[in-house]
Amino acid sequence: MTSARQLATILRLCSEDFPLEHGRSGVGDAGPGYHIAELATSEEFWEDDGTAREETEEQYEADRDGLSELLSNRWGRPQIFSLASTFERSADGEDIPEPWGTLSSHVPDLHLWRADGHDRWVALGVSQWDKELPFQLLAVVTEIDPP
Repeated sequence: MTSARQLATILRLCSEDFPLEHGRSGVGDAGPGYHIAELATSEEFWEDDGTAREETEEQYEADRDGLSELLSNRWGRPQIFSLASTFERSADGEDIPEPWGTLSSHVPDLHLWRADGHDRWVALGVSQWDKELPFQLLAVVTEIDPP
């Protein structure tokens, strides 16, 4: 997906209704109050010596940063929002609302905006569940305040 299509997906989700139940959508996961769009997904790294993984991580972060620049033109500079403390609080048994609870287990930090005119949060992050699994460039659109 090109950056123009990624941007179009994010802007569409800013106006799209949220589903009543958790589940899959046409672009990723969604639930009451949120959409998570999987904008790009890499290959897996089962046979990698670490080189391809490192290069892919750098590329996905660069892609996030480039898309972040496009969104900054609309909504200003993003807040860089770490999910580390959210993950720790979740691990300690605190009930963290979605999408933040699940995101904190595989996305270390987010570029975060309050989308003008939509009363929603928009976030970009790079996800990886484990070192052998693919990276994903994610966009989150939610009406649920960050924890």
